[in-house]
Amino acid sequence: MSDNGRIQLNVRISKETSSKLDEIVEYYQQGLKLGRIYKGDVLTDIIEKSYEVMNKQKRSFKRY
Repeated sequence: MSDNGRIQLNVRISKETSSKLDEIVEYYQQGLKLGRIYKGDVLTDIIEKSYEVMNKQKRSFKRY
């Protein structure tokens, strides 16, 4: 994966949240069977999916 167009985020999260992220990464690793899965890739996927859901909800709110 190329670093073009990427930035580094440094954030502080609780140990509990970090453990949950580790568990999610492991779940992705087992489910995808594509080799090594990185936390950044998992977070990117989660954010992109959440963004899609948010936009769908925004569009449905505008209808009413």
